[in-house]
Order: sequence, then structure tokens, then C-alpha cells
Amino acid sequence: MQADLVIRNASQVLTLDPGHRGADPEPAGLGLIRDGAVAVMSRSISWVGRDADLEAEVSLTPAGRVIDAGGGVIMPGLVDPHTHVVFAGDRREELRRRLAGASYAEIAASGGGIVSTVRATRAASEDDLVESAADRLAEMLRCGTTTAEA
Repeated sequence: MQADLVIRNASQVLTLDPGHRGADPEPAGLGLIRDGAVAVMSRSISWVGRDADLEAEVSLTPAGRVIDAGGGVIMPGLVDPHTHVVFAGDRREELRRRLAGASYAEIAASGGGIVSTVRATRAASEDDLVESAADRLAEMLRCGTTTAEA
């Protein structure tokens, strides 16, 4: 099998297929392959297995590249099926108050809650909203979210 991208030297590959060849039975459901690698051809995963089996089963195309996972974990990207990514304002202080026992009604009565976010969003420029949304999406991607419905 050929590949134009290989990611190897992973401590674990999570296939989420417990029946995958070479997967450990525990933890159940993860289809975990220890000391694994992944091969890709034309932007599609074409092979997943133990790093020790890679060279016998996969050949790299002349223009192919290899990425060293450095002992990290290879796993499917996270999917966020519902997120509010375009907004202005900051409600971290409200979260602190909620964690300290304040009710949502108390926070809203003091000018907080969703109304404060709506007010800040309406006051923000379109450019500011686009820039902050782009920053949030970039952070989500860095943390493993590959798909977000907004």
C-alpha cells in the first residue's frame, strides 16, 4: 500500500474500532493501538497499525513525507455539534460567581447573564466579531476540534 503521508512514533493510536487488527481489548471501545502509526494517501487514511509493521506494509511515495508524533497520541478530531463562536463580552466573572453559589437570577438582576452578552455583541463591530470568532476557532483547532457547528 502506498502513502503520501505517514505519522509514526505514536505512543497510542485511537481507532475507536475495538475490532481493529492489533487493537488492545482495554480500554473497551477505543480500539487503542500501542506504539502505532497512520498512513494517508490522497488525504484519506489508508492504513493504521503498529509502527513496527509500517515499513513492511506501507511504502512512501517519492514526494511523501513522514511526521514524527514524538510519542504523542493520534486520535480522531473532536466534533463540537453546537457552539456559540460569534459573540462579544466576557462572562468569566459570572462563572466564578456561579461556582461560589450565586444563582443565575441573582447574576441577571445585577446586569449579567445572556443579556450582557447580547448587549456587548450588538455594540461590537463586525470586524471585531469576525476577528474574535477566528481566534476562538483557531484555539478550538489547536485543542483538537476539527468540526464545529456554529
